[in-house]
Amino acid sequence: MLRINIICIGKIKEKYFSDAIAEYSKRLSAFCRLGIIELAEERIRSNTPNRAQTDEVIAAEGSRIMQKIGASDYVVAMCIEGKMMSSEELAAAIGNAAVNGKSTIDFIIGGSYGLSGEVKARADLRLSMSRMTFPHQLARVVLTEQLYRAFEISSGGKYHK
Repeated sequence: MLRINIICIGKIKEKYFSDAIAEYSKRLSAFCRLGIIELAEERIRSNTPNRAQTDEVIAAEGSRIMQKIGASDYVVAMCIEGKMMSSEELAAAIGNAAVNGKSTIDFIIGGSYGLSGEVKARADLRLSMSRMTFPHQLARVVLTEQLYRAFEISSGGKYHK
């Protein structure tokens, strides 16, 4: 069974987001083994960080993300400059990764300052949910829903209309 990891920075704080993620995680269990790997958010001591400080945060978070990615994993970096896809295209991308021998797909959601160049360079696919900016917690809910939708599309289920 395909393994899907969501590797993300920060914890979910609102119960309604946690409940939604739990529901989609339960639904996904019929299609894949889902893992959610939460990594600590780096702290900046300044209320108005400069570029060097934010670059340090991005690099530190990126380094911890890279430690969680397996050498043979298919990696999807969630970033605003990535490719926008329909739900059907996402389903096809997941299916293609599996057909090409990938047993683990890692979806990466960075911290509030974004993903490091190292993580983006490692990615097999850079994916954008939208040109709009979403809170990272909401992005995780949307991603789990879209993963469920993608598996439903691939299996010919009735969830996707």
